[in-house]
Amino acid sequence: MPSTTDSQPSRFERILAFMLAGLMFASVAAILAVLIAQASGVSSAAFGTGIWPVIAFLPYVGLPLAIIALIVLTVVGLVRRAAQNRDTARGGD
Repeated sequence: MPSTTDSQPSRFERILAFMLAGLMFASVAAILAVLIAQASGVSSAAFGTGIWPVIAFLPYVGLPLAIIALIVLTVVGLVRRAAQNRDTARGGD
């Protein structure tokens, strides 16, 4: 009877997972920063100067990239598990 081993994520999967978490955290933090700034009375004109344009634009880029990273992470995980299941069914490692 072949022994079943726990599947360990690869380095690529770990990097992708941390990228996903970082993008999501940065995007949500940027949204919260804009909401808090607007609630505290920062004028609309102030959002066009300094670092505010970058903070306001970050969720437009970060959230779609996070979704793409999530899809890639899911596909990579499914491919790895399918390969492990094939090896287990053949009686390999």
